[in-house]
Amino acid sequence: MIIKIGRFDFTECWDGVLYKKLSDAPNITEWEIQNILDFMKYERDHGRECPIRADDAILQAISAYTPVYQSGVRLLPPPIITECTACPTYKGCMTDFVCHTAPVENAESILRCGSLKSPVLWRGIPSEKLAEEPRNAAKDPPDYFEYVMFSWGNCQAGDRLVMERKLGRFPDAADLSDGFTPGVRFFFRYEILASHPKAVFDGVLPVKVKDEVVLSDYVHAIIIPKHEKERLEKTVPEALMNKTYYLENDCADIWEWSRKVYEFIKTV
Repeated sequence: MIIKIGRFDFTECWDGVLYKKLSDAPNITEWEIQNILDFMKYERDHGRECPIRADDAILQAISAYTPVYQSGVRLLPPPIITECTACPTYKGCMTDFVCHTAPVENAESILRCGSLKSPVLWRGIPSEKLAEEPRNAAKDPPDYFEYVMFSWGNCQAGDRLVMERKLGRFPDAADLSDGFTPGVRFFFRYEILASHPKAVFDGVLPVKVKDEVVLSDYVHAIIIPKHEKERLEKTVPEALMNKTYYLENDCADIWEWSRKVYEFIKTV
């Protein structure tokens, strides 16, 4: 794995490279340094070294903060992270909630079993085989498939991936507007899920959890598109009924839906 730090459209891990965008390049914050060191620790724990390609000033800042990180100090995320500003409403990632999004057919099974499970447990396929599948376009290593992954609460990435899986290709603008069909969103308060005994910080995602997350223990709310209510409400466990909500998708596109869901979730 290689870490490239600088001016990019957003932070992402793709084909063996972490492209780390700085919110105020060339300046780097302690939160951003913590993310980089989290990524390096995770990769080293899985036998992969991570050379860094960055300006000397950035390398010096990382080196200076490393003893603090190694002492066990963990910073909470700022209220908004502006490494990605694609979101038209918030111009950044809001950090009070994290979210896992599933296609309706998967959500039906998730609700029946009461847990979010890693791809390895969910599909019963070894991680090495999952990493070889064509759908692994980013060429993620096998261990990535041992975790349940989460995005920030106002992010549309989960629904975008649902559309990608549905179409079998990367969705275009029309797919994300007129042709957009939202998935089911499972919301968690960040600080609560971050305390999960199997929570891991890999420096890319807000948090991910090894193996599974039992919904009744951690979920804050479940958002189901209203047109799927008849199909799914009978599968909702009694313990989760008061945390399940059905919202009408009367939105022009994926961005409006993400805004609507996030604004709603803050009220419950």
